[in-house]
Formats: sequence, C-alpha cells, structure tokens
Amino acid sequence: MTALTFKLLGGIGLFLLGMVLLTDGIKAFAGDALRRSLVRFTGTPLKAFSSGALTTLAVQSSSATTITVIGFVSAGLIGFPQALGVVMGASLGTTGTGWIVSVLGLKVSLGTWAMPLVAIGAFLKLLAHGRLQSVGLALAGFGLIFIGIDTLQLAMAGLSAVFNLANLPSAGLLGHALALGIGLLMTVVLQSSSAAVATTLTALHAGAVNFDQAASLVIGAAIGTTITGALAAIGASVPAQRTALAHVLFNAATGLVALLLLPGFLWGIGLAQRYLGLDAGATSLAAFHTAFITVGVLLFLPFVDHFARWIERLLPDRGPALTSHLDASLYQVPAVALEANGRALVDTARELLSALQAVLATPAQPVDVSVRQAEIDSALTRIQVFFAGIPTENHALPKPALRVAQLHAIDHLMRLASRLRRVDGVRLRLADARLVDATQACCQAMALTHDALGGAVAPGWLVGPADTARDLAQRQMAGRRTVLRETAEGQAAPEDALHVLDALRWLERVAHHTWRIGHYLSIDADSPAPPDVDPALRDE
Repeated sequence: MTALTFKLLGGIGLFLLGMVLLTDGIKAFAGDALRRSLVRFTGTPLKAFSSGALTTLAVQSSSATTITVIGFVSAGLIGFPQALGVVMGASLGTTGTGWIVSVLGLKVSLGTWAMPLVAIGAFLKLLAHGRLQSVGLALAGFGLIFIGIDTLQLAMAGLSAVFNLANLPSAGLLGHALALGIGLLMTVVLQSSSAAVATTLTALHAGAVNFDQAASLVIGAAIGTTITGALAAIGASVPAQRTALAHVLFNAATGLVALLLLPGFLWGIGLAQRYLGLDAGATSLAAFHTAFITVGVLLFLPFVDHFARWIERLLPDRGPALTSHLDASLYQVPAVALEANGRALVDTARELLSALQAVLATPAQPVDVSVRQAEIDSALTRIQVFFAGIPTENHALPKPALRVAQLHAIDHLMRLASRLRRVDGVRLRLADARLVDATQACCQAMALTHDALGGAVAPGWLVGPADTARDLAQRQMAGRRTVLRETAEGQAAPEDALHVLDALRWLERVAHHTWRIGHYLSIDADSPAPPDVDPALRDE
C-alpha cells in the first residue's frame, strides 16, 4: 500500500511539474507577445472569451490565465466585462487538458517515448541560449506530463484492487455531493484543476471510479480551480477582488447547473457514444467536462454586462481614484506593474494639469484647489513607493525604456506639483497685461497635453507643447532683460519687476514640465530608450 501511495503521489507530482514547466516555457518563449495579444483581443466580451480560451489552451493553465487577467484588470489594461469574458474562456480552455490526457495519455502509452523529449528539453535548457532555453523548458514539461500519466495509470491499476472508490455511494444527492467534495478538495490541495482532472481520468480508466462519480469529481475540480484566483485577490485592489469573485460565482453556478442537469448530460453522452462513435470512459468524461462548461458560458456570456454591473454594486470601489490601479500583486508580472504605474501617472498628470488650468483660467479670482492638491500629493507619494517596488532583477524587464521614461515623468510631476503649491504667490501677477499672452499660451499647452494623455488628440501633438515651452523660455530671457532695463531707467519699481520676473519664470517652468511630462508618458515599452539627461532640463 505504501509503494502504491508513493507511486500515486509521484505520478501527480510529475504531472504537476510537467504542467508548470510547460506553462513557464511557453510563457517565456512567447514573452511579451502573449500578454499583449491577450490585451489586444479583448475589445468585446466575445473577443475576450475567445482570447481567454485560446491563451489557456496555449499555456495549459487556467490559473495562469486567471491570475494574469486579474493583474490586467487591476492595472486598468482591460475593462471588468472583458475580464469576465477572459475568465469564462479560461474555464473552457482548461478542458483541453482532459482531451490531451484521454486521447493521447491514456490510449497511447507515451511515457517511454517522452523520456527522450525530457532529455532534449533539459539539454536545450542547460546548453542553449535565448528563446531556445524556453523551448527546452516547454519540451521537458510536455514529456514529464506523459511520464506522470503513465505513473498514475500504474498506481491507479494497483490502487483499484486495494481501495475502489466505485464501492462508495454514487447515486443520489449524497453520492454526488461526496464525489464533488473529493474533487474540490483534490483541486485545492493540488492547486491545479488539470491535475485533479487527469487523476480522475486515470482513475476512471483503471476502473477505480465509475462514470457518475468521475463526472461529479470533475465538477468539483471545476469549482475548486477558483481557489487560486481567490487567493491571488486577497488584499488586492477592488477590481482584482471583483474578478476573483466573478470567477468563483461563474464556476460555482456552472457546477451547480451541471449537477442538476447531470442525468441529461449522461443521456447526451450515451447518445454520442451510440451514434457519433464517442469512446466510452475517459474520452466521454472529457466531452462531459467541455459540455457543461460550454453550457455555463452560453448561460452567462450574453448577460456579461449585467453580471459585471451586479458585481460592481456588490463590491464598490471607495479607494483613491488616481492610484486605484496600483496593486502589490502586480509585482509578479513586472511589465504589467509598469503599465499600471504608467496609468496612475497619466491619471495624476491629467488631474494636476486640470487643477493648474482652473487657477490660470481666472488668475484675478482665487480658486481653492487645496483638496485636489492633497489628492495629487498623496498619489505621487503612492506612485513613488509602488514604482520603487517593481522588480528589476533577473532581466524581469526586457526593455528599460518604459522604466526610465516613468522615472523622468515622476521627476517632472513632482516639480510641477511644487508649482501648484506655490501658485498663490504668483496668481495675481499672472493677470498683469505683460503676462496675458504667456498665460494663455501656457494654458493651451496644458489643455492639449491633458487631452492627449486621455487619448483625444492625434499623433504629433507634442509639437505644440514643445514650441510653447521654448517660446516661453525665450520670452523669459528677453523679458528679464526688458524688465531689468526698465527698472534701471526708473520706468518700473524694483519690487514690481521682481514679481513679474518670478511669475514669468513660473509660467516658463510650468510649460516646460508640461511638455516633458507629455513626452515621457507617450513612451511605451517598444519605444527607444529616452536620453538619460533631458537636454532642456535646467536646475530649479
């Protein structure tokens, strides 16, 4: 009995290790392209569903897809309804593992043939360079999956003679509830519904369970797989918690529907076996798994927008709006964490520019921006802390351009925020006739940058803020000479001249930081790295 237990645990371990290596290898080989494609093809819930299903089929892990999409929705890269579509697609995509196991792993013993695959993969991982290492990792993982299945088959064949789950109650509510609970517990312990389903398929193939029990076990595994996403959402942002809750509710409701309609599903499987040539046993169980998840998708997907709104009402977001996308769980995917930080920078920059425009619109009248200023200062502090925590080791960031650009943007935002704090000292002077044109030009540059960061301006918009900044820099130098000359000739009071110069300097700096913020926040991960030293930057 001890030897059988060890063999069973070893088979599960080999299968799990193979799944992890295959997933990691494919993700590393695809690199940023897989992440970008998942984001790009989520325009509608239907597209998001297809994207989630295909991605899960590729990486062979619904948990990986779900955790990734939780990061995406936390970062604000996709909307909540689209995230729900991806989650549903991941639930359907993970049924592909059952087909691989039932069609290839159980019908054809590939364990021996998989050994060379593991060897080739290991040599590639150790000796190759670049993306070939990732290919080696995936090959080794693929081979280990079938070695694990072979080991599981041997263990189950022996275990069925000692302990046969088929002897337990299989009919009635108690029998189905017992099997469902075992399937759920297996998935929670193994942290992989694929491993739980593979174990169930091999048990069914070996005769250790009957088909009714196996069906309930698979339903339990489908519900249990939500635990990984739920754990990932603990302490995470509200969008992440919403996604995890929706995943739990969708799988739980789908499992309940499958349990209630189990006689109908079994009748349909029987018809498919009789008239469509569907093989009995493991292949029929894989078909049942796909069928009941498909029914759940058909029930939920048409109403995904209503479902999303209901979840949003259930879990309202009361956190700070400017940094709502910053979540420490995103550190697991540094590229996504950077994009979330960039989103927070854009939101904070637009709020800061809006506050400055409100002041400059009526410089002769006081405008209270103290509340907005406090929110901006708090957001900038949070952004700096989050940015500092984004991992950089082990080449986690394939291109440094985005990180360098964000560091520049933070610097300019801090300097621009300090101008807002000092606005009361120059506000009245901005109404001076000599500064009206400069004030209007600065306002236009800020308005253009504000709209462009919101995606409302065509490419090439940076020319306007750049020209304004240079023009105000020239005005500041020329105005300085003019005001000093007029003061020396007695045409202006020294105190008045200094105030005008200070206001002009303030405008020039605001325009300059506005331009540079727009420049650096327009840089993405595919852009060439910006210069280390901003040639237009001058000491304060």
